[in-house]
Amino acid sequence: MREVLITPECLEFIDKQNEKVSTKFHQIIEVIGEVKVVNANFVKKLVNTDFYELRIKAGNEIRVIMFAVDHSNFAECTKVICLNGFLKKSTKDYSKAIKIAENLLNEYL
Repeated sequence: MREVLITPECLEFIDKQNEKVSTKFHQIIEVIGEVKVVNANFVKKLVNTDFYELRIKAGNEIRVIMFAVDHSNFAECTKVICLNGFLKKSTKDYSKAIKIAENLLNEYL
């Protein structure tokens, strides 16, 4: 139903996490690929950006910045790309991660 692409930068980040985080990431990616409307516990729109965040709650607050390639509404898109991940410690972490995601998006699209 939905194609999920994952950048090498994102995979590298996930691989550096513990096995629980990695397993949960891959489970959520599978859900995103199969389900049209994804629960806000897993995917949430980032305010004032074109990006979404994938939320992995496995001890730490792991976030992955995603971009809906072919539609501005995540529920309607058929292609999404996971750009980069980060450990959320504070809201300040988002601006740095979004800048990295913008650079990666320009590189991959």
